[in-house]
This record gives sequence, C-alpha cells and structure tokens, in this order.
Amino acid sequence: FGGYLRNYFASRQLTRGRVVSGVHETSPNLLQQYFRASNRRRNQTISVSRARDATAMALGTTEPLLLQPPEQRRRPPDWLAWGLPAAVLTLLLLSASGPLRPPLFRVPPPETVPLTLLAGAQEKGAVCLDGTPPGYHLQRGSGDGSNRWLIHLEGGGWCSTIKDCSNRRMYALGSSNFMKPMRFAGAGILGSDQLQNPDFYNWNKVFVRYCDGASFSGDAEGRAQDGSTLHFRGLRIYQAVIDELMEKGLNNATQVMLNLQSSYSFQHEPAVHTYYSVNFSNTMRDSSFFYTFQALLTGCSAGGLATILHCDDFSARFSRDVSVKCLADAGFFLDVKDISGKRSFWSVYDGVVHLQNVREVLPKDCLANKEPTECFFPAELIKSIRTPMFILNSAYDSWQIRNVLVPVSSAPDKPWSICKDNIRNCNSTQIKVLDAFRNTMVGAFKVVEDKEDWGLFIDSCFTHCQSLYGISWNSEISPRLGNKSIAEAAGDWYHGRSQGEKEIDCEYPCNPTCSGQLPP
Repeated sequence: FGGYLRNYFASRQLTRGRVVSGVHETSPNLLQQYFRASNRRRNQTISVSRARDATAMALGTTEPLLLQPPEQRRRPPDWLAWGLPAAVLTLLLLSASGPLRPPLFRVPPPETVPLTLLAGAQEKGAVCLDGTPPGYHLQRGSGDGSNRWLIHLEGGGWCSTIKDCSNRRMYALGSSNFMKPMRFAGAGILGSDQLQNPDFYNWNKVFVRYCDGASFSGDAEGRAQDGSTLHFRGLRIYQAVIDELMEKGLNNATQVMLNLQSSYSFQHEPAVHTYYSVNFSNTMRDSSFFYTFQALLTGCSAGGLATILHCDDFSARFSRDVSVKCLADAGFFLDVKDISGKRSFWSVYDGVVHLQNVREVLPKDCLANKEPTECFFPAELIKSIRTPMFILNSAYDSWQIRNVLVPVSSAPDKPWSICKDNIRNCNSTQIKVLDAFRNTMVGAFKVVEDKEDWGLFIDSCFTHCQSLYGISWNSEISPRLGNKSIAEAAGDWYHGRSQGEKEIDCEYPCNPTCSGQLPP
C-alpha cells in the first residue's frame, strides 16, 4: 500500500500542468521519465531480492531474510496533508472489518517447529531402522485450543525387503540423523491460519516422524547385508511417543463445546473472528453448555494406514467420557491387479507383514479367517474399527494409480506412462480402467454406510494427501463435495455440526473443483 501511495504521489507531481476542461494535461516526456525511473527501481529491487534468495539457498537456510530498512523519500506536497491521513484511516477501517483483513492480519508468520527426540528410546526398544531415537514435532496450542490435541502420523511408503529397509537408513524415513525442524505454516490441518484451518488452527499439534517402514506397526529385528541390525520397531515407536505425549498434556485433552441445538451460532462466530472474546464464566451455568474430552488422530498415506491400524488403540487409552476420533487421509490402499494382471501391491504388503511382524496390530477377528496380509488392507481393517473415523481419499488417488495400478513392474508402454503421469493425458480406454479402480474403492465403503458417526470425503481429483496442503484443505480452488471444502466437511463431522457427512464424488471428470493446481 505504501508503494502504491508513493507511485500515486509521484504520478500526481508529474501530471501538474494546464487544466483543460477539468482534466490534467500531462507532459509525455515527464511521464516517460517517471516510468523509466520506476522500472529501474523495480529491476534493482528484483536483482537485490534474487541475490538474497541465492545467498539463502547457498547457506541452506529456510528462514526468511531480514527486510531492508525503508528507503528515504521526499515529503509529499502540503496539499496532500489531509488526503494521506484520510487514506490511511480508510485502510485501517477496511483491514479491521473488511476484505483487506485476511491478507494483512490473519496469516501468521511461518514458525519453525523443532524436532523432539523420544526420551529413553533405546531402553524402550523404540528406535528407527538404524537404531537412532525417533522424533516428533510439537507445536503448543493457544487460547481456547491450549488443551486440545491433534496427533498426525507421517507417511512415506514402506520397505518390504532387507535391501529396501537398509537403504531407508540413509535418509529421514529410516534415521533421525537426517530429520530437521519443520514448518506447519500452510500445511492444511496443521496450519495456524484461522481462515484456512478454522477448527484446528490453535490446537496442540504433533507431527510424529516416520522411520520404521511399516506404518508404525512392526516389532522385529533383521540383519542387513553389511551385518548391522535393522530395527523394525514401528509399534514400539507409536506406543512410546503416545506415552510421552500423555505426560506432556495429551491425557488432559479437554474441550468446551456447545449444545448444537441452541448455541452453535454463538460458539462458531468467535471461532472465526478472533477479535472478539467470549467470557465462559457466566455462560457455563447455562445447561446448553457441557464439557467433553476430545482428541484427534490423523495421518497421511502410510501414516493414513497407520491411523486406521491404531485408531481403536488410541481411543482405548482414554476413559469412556473422552470423545476420540480419527481422520485417515490417502491411506485407503487397494488390493487390485495391476495392468499386467498381477497383484504386485499385494506382494509389497506381504513382504512388510512378514518381514516386520505386524500381526499384533491386525484385528483378531480378521486373522481368524484370513491371511495376515489381507488383514493389512484397509478394506478389511475398517470392518472391525469401532472408533468414529473420517476417511479422506481420492477415488483416483495419484500415488495408487502410479504405484498400485500402473507400477514400473507392470512394464507400462508409453501411453500408460503418459497417462499415469497426468490423468488428463489418459484416453477413453484407460479412463475405463481407472473408473474400475474407483468403483472398487467405492464398493469397499459400503460397510461404512451403517456407521452413523463415520464420515467420508471421496473426491475424483487426481491427487494424494489432501489434508496437509492448504490449497487442498481449504482454499478457493480446493475440492468441494456437497458444496463444502475438505476442511469444512471434516470440521462439521468432527464437531457434530451436521449429520451424514458421507460424500462420494461422481466419476472423473465430473467435478469442476478438481483443479490442475492440486498437489499431484
């Protein structure tokens, strides 16, 4: 805005001249000089900015560089003495209550969330593949979210062979030696922007790092080719991290909620506009208020599968008066044949199940009738889960199309390689194959129809992991079903603001809100 005013002042000085019929007659030479000077200043600014960015890249830092002090400029003409205060006053009024408020006041500065290593990891046997202690990132809540907790389990595929698991030790998915601080800003459900993440923006948020290669479910050891030990301790990592978080306040997760029948609008308004506060000291005497204890377990991709696997266990850690729910994002992996007719993804899961010994986390009623590998697939897991769950998934999940339906092992030809790279490149025959994949997924959700406290958001966008990106979670171009963004649907389901939050999209390409700008 300051730059706009400066340009305005300069242009008004350049347009001084004869007034003909109430219109300023401007000297073309003066305007050309002004715009040339303006362009030189802009180019110099861009050059300096690019130089700073290059320096930051070279230093390997993610912190923003300090802003340069403002440039000294000449005082504007006296006849603007009253115009400038009026313009500033107008800006402040708009920023306080109008459309300029969001970009100026509601987006918090990016925060770096440090890595916390699990205490006593070696003694507990809860270690990463290489034996280093696992870690997590804890961002404390604020205001009315200081006693509300969201636990997110990181994803990142699996390792089903000794060779694959050995290789993972050389980066963060197998060793905490490579884990760095991270930022939650703009990360969808983990973000702190109230407008983008209205229901969870000020909660205690935990991002649990993934370093075992079996969706936090294995409990075994192996021997690498170099003779070193491979630690398959995902289950112990999950248990130990949750235990430590309990000591840090998770066991006190409380939330004040309102009776939706009479007071929803009163509660919802302060949740959106933080410039107002609510005094609960008197209103808590009203019978329309009640206390409940709440926590939310979430995860994406392999972390989404981990959320499904551990949902009931997570809930069992709290007393019966605690309302615990789970949100699994992009974790509904299918057991389907690839384009070559082989069950290649079954082979991956079968390797994980037997190499890392994941039987302890599998439902006993499933194990009584089926092979352990089949019980590792979500289509079987959800039949046994009692805890309320919200399943967020694309029926045309880009990761599954590339790695389950058209994996490298299926030796895809060039048309299929182009298709799996971008669904917009698929021909009508290929789309039919993708539709069949979608129909298999939709059919697996029939068991959820009778679970009234469950939620579904199954869109037809070519994307993967939608809760961790602000552009997908809640933006102008985020996918919408039932005229709701993912954040709105998940928030309404979690807080019980509406019934029947089960939305399944039509076949591709019917949904116009599936933007090509979504994460692939």
